Amino acid sequence: MNRVVLLGRLVKDPEVRVTTTGKTVCAFTLAVDRPVGRDGKREADFINIVAWNKTAEIAGNNLNKGQRALIEGRLQIRSYNDREGKRQYVAEVIAERVEFIERKEKAPQIQSQPPQRGFESMGQDVTGEPGFEFDEEIPF
Repeated sequence: MNRVVLLGRLVKDPEVRVTTTGKTVCAFTLAVDRPVGRDGKREADFINIVAWNKTAEIAGNNLNKGQRALIEGRLQIRSYNDREGKRQYVAEVIAERVEFIERKEKAPQIQSQPPQRGFESMGQDVTGEPGFEFDEEIPF
């Protein structure tokens, strides 16, 4: 079974192109943290990801540098001859599924209150707004 699941951050914006046969391909590199070593230093692996067709379009339109993503796919080893004629091997993950773990905000939000936990973080408080009347009757 050849199955790979990775969680990491994009190193740079994805590169999207269309092949001569009309297929969309998206390539990007994912920085995936390794477990902390004995020396206490954090290290990462930089893994090349390739997505095709609809998955490539979605990834190219929605992913940005620094954004976290979960990639599910398969490992592929391919080879090619370089300019000197020497055989080179490339390991990459062919993404079959891409999940966006976080989305980039288009404009920074100004927070006047510290973040809240639980139900307090849901919705917004309208009790202090003009025209609000609090009716204690149960509506049913």
